[in-house]
Amino acid sequence: MRPALAVALALALAAPAAAQSQQGRLDGSSPVSAGADQTKALSFASGRIHQAIGFGNTFLVTTRAGNVVIDTSSAFNVPRHRELLRAVSSAPVKAIYLTHAHPDHTGGVAAWKEAGTKVIGQAEEVEFNDYQTRLSGFFAARNAAQFGGRLPTAANPNPGNRAAPKLADVLFEKEHRLKVGDLTFVALATPGETPDHLTVWVPELKAAFVGDNWYASFPNLYTLRGTKPRWALDYVDSLNRVLALEPEIVLPSHGAPIQGRENVRRELTKYRDAILHVHDATVAGMNQGKDVYALMREIRLPPELEVGEGYGNLIWSIRGIYEGYAGWFDGDPATMYATSPAATAAELVRLAGGPDPVAARAQALAAEDPELALRLTSSALAVDPRHRGALAARRAALQALIARSKNSNEAGWLRASLARTEAALR
Repeated sequence: MRPALAVALALALAAPAAAQSQQGRLDGSSPVSAGADQTKALSFASGRIHQAIGFGNTFLVTTRAGNVVIDTSSAFNVPRHRELLRAVSSAPVKAIYLTHAHPDHTGGVAAWKEAGTKVIGQAEEVEFNDYQTRLSGFFAARNAAQFGGRLPTAANPNPGNRAAPKLADVLFEKEHRLKVGDLTFVALATPGETPDHLTVWVPELKAAFVGDNWYASFPNLYTLRGTKPRWALDYVDSLNRVLALEPEIVLPSHGAPIQGRENVRRELTKYRDAILHVHDATVAGMNQGKDVYALMREIRLPPELEVGEGYGNLIWSIRGIYEGYAGWFDGDPATMYATSPAATAAELVRLAGGPDPVAARAQALAAEDPELALRLTSSALAVDPRHRGALAARRAALQALIARSKNSNEAGWLRASLARTEAALR
C-alpha cells in the first residue's frame, strides 16, 4: 500500500473520533497530521496504554511483569511503531493479541515476538488466513486497485488450500483470560469485520480494544476488494458484548480512541443501531420482493444514525447483506447461463448503430449522470475495447465521479480505472 493513500485513509478515519475525544499526547500534536512521518505515540489510561498511529494502530500495554502488544500494524509501519513504543518501555513482550488476521494488523508479529512471547488469536484465524492465502493472487490485484498499490510481478496461481503460515500460538473459541503482572487480559470472540475477530478487555483499566469492529465510518459490511460475507448481526451482537462491559475507553485499530463511559455508550450504540437499521430494512425489502438495486436506491440512514461513509458505504453494504443471504441468482432465468452481461451489452450496442452513438451519449451524460455514462462506456467498449470516443467519455465520467467521491475505497477503484483508461488512450 502506498504511504500517501494510507495516510489519507488514516486521516479520514481519525478525524471524527479525534473531534469527540480529549486525547493525552506524548508530543502535543494532533493524532495524524500532514507531513512525511505520520506516526505518533499517544498515551492513555494514566500512561498504561500507548498507541502508535499508522494506517493500522499498534498498542502497547505496560504491566509490572512486562508488556502486552495488541495488533502490530503492517510490515511497512512496524519499524517506526516499534521504535516509538520501545522508547516508552523496553520490558519483555509477554503476549501479542491479534484482533484479526488482516495484514495491516499482523504485519509486525515477527518484529515484536521474543523468546517466551505468546501470540493469541481466535480459532477462526486459521481458516481465515488460509482463505486469504488461497486467493492471494486474486486479492493482490484487488488490493492494488482499492489501495493504490502496484501489482506484484508474479502471483502464485495455486498457493494451496492450507498454505498460510501460522500466526497465533494460542487459539481460543469464545473467551481467553491471561494475567500479566497487575493486569488481566480477556480476549472475547467478537466476529464482525472478520470471522476470527476478537476484542481485548482489560478490566482494571476499563479498556476495550475493538480492532475493526468500530471506526469513524459506516463499516465495510462488503469491501470492494472481495470478502466472505460479513454478517451484520454478528457486528450487532459483538457491539452489544462490548457495551455490556461498560468500558471507559474504546481503542480501535484505525483512528483515535473514544474516551469516557457516556461517549463510548453513545458512539457504540449509534454504530450498532445504524448497522441494524440497514440490515432490517434490507431484509424487509427482500421479503417484499424488491430487487437489490431498488433497495440500494431506497434505503438511507435516518439523520440520528448517520455515522459517515468515508470507508464503508451504505449501498455496498445493502448489496452485501442481500447477496450474503440470497447468493448471486436474481430470479431472472437469463442469469442461470454463462452468457455474460458484457456479451448482451455488446449486442445492444450493435443494434444501436455501434459504439459511436453510445459513446456520444455517454459523453453527453458524463457531467450530469456519470454513473450511467460509465455503464454506457462499458457497453461500448465491450464491442471495441480501443474505441477512442468511448474511452474519452469513460475518462470524463471517471473524473466526475472522483471529484465528488468522499469514500477512500470508491476513489481507489475509480483512480485505478482512470489510469487504465488513460493508458488505453495514449
